[in-house]
Amino acid sequence: MIYAVIVIVLIILTVFLVGLRTYNTDNNGDPLSKTETIDINDSFESDEEKIEIDPQNYSIPKEEELKVLLNDLQFDVTQNCGTERAFMNEYWDNYEKGIYVDVVTGEPLFFSSDKYKSNTGWPSFTKPISPDVLTLHEDNSLFMTRVEVKSRIGDTHLGHVFEDGPAEEGGLRYCMNSAAMRFIPYEKMEQEGYGFLMEYLDEEE
Repeated sequence: MIYAVIVIVLIILTVFLVGLRTYNTDNNGDPLSKTETIDINDSFESDEEKIEIDPQNYSIPKEEELKVLLNDLQFDVTQNCGTERAFMNEYWDNYEKGIYVDVVTGEPLFFSSDKYKSNTGWPSFTKPISPDVLTLHEDNSLFMTRVEVKSRIGDTHLGHVFEDGPAEEGGLRYCMNSAAMRFIPYEKMEQEGYGFLMEYLDEEE
């Protein structure tokens, strides 16, 4: 009897996986990469809109330093692709003026002006500060295909990007983990070395 149950379970699992693969293929039967459907540059109307962030200003601390700098949740999220709880994280409902930076390297990632209420329980943005500060990677975990978002310098796992964001803002939703970022209030940006970005937040007023 137990062998029959095992066989049935294996058959169901096989059918599910085949169906999943079919769902994630294009018309030619080749695997369809979700990263091919998302272009960060599409969020910016022109090249003039793109802000230059010098990568030489940011670096990755050694692993032993990270274990001191980050708490357990931050380390798990950024280094092990973990996920924090929805509605139970630091920035999901923070709408204070400022910027969000990579908690590992300090590289600027998002303006508060591009943050919006997605009702998902995680901080959500319509676009990054610059298309250069993020990298996209296909994520096939949990029996689904998603687009993982990492930081450029730190290779920090930040979250995922989806195509269900506000249409008038480009249609993307950068669903981030609070634990992967550090928020810097507008009033402290100058003293923390981010004064060159303050004018962009002033333009939104």
